[in-house]
Amino acid sequence: MTESTDLGPEDRKIVTLARSARARNGVPEGAAVRDETGRTYVAGTVALDSLKLSALQTAVAMAVASGAQSLEAAAVVSAAESVAAGDLAAVGDLGGAGTPVFLAAPDGTVRASVEAG
Repeated sequence: MTESTDLGPEDRKIVTLARSARARNGVPEGAAVRDETGRTYVAGTVALDSLKLSALQTAVAMAVASGAQSLEAAAVVSAAESVAAGDLAAVGDLGGAGTPVFLAAPDGTVRASVEAG
């Protein structure tokens, strides 16, 4: 377990944004990613009959659609115990292997930091 205060200010920011998205939208997960220019993209879970995306997949898609060329970091706030393989793959597709992904509990406590692969 890692305290959010152990993160740098930009990483704390994406955890906070992800947590806010989850709470504001009443969705199971909130996520945020930061691109190579420092821009952030925030999203929640998408659960339509014809389209299902995790919050992190949605945030990555928003970054791509906005012209991001790479990712510096990602954060997901969820009750899940681990980051799903599909989420890590999506971050890795844009950010490359080694892009940090922070998994935080609903209270904002960072439980894990893993690398996209």
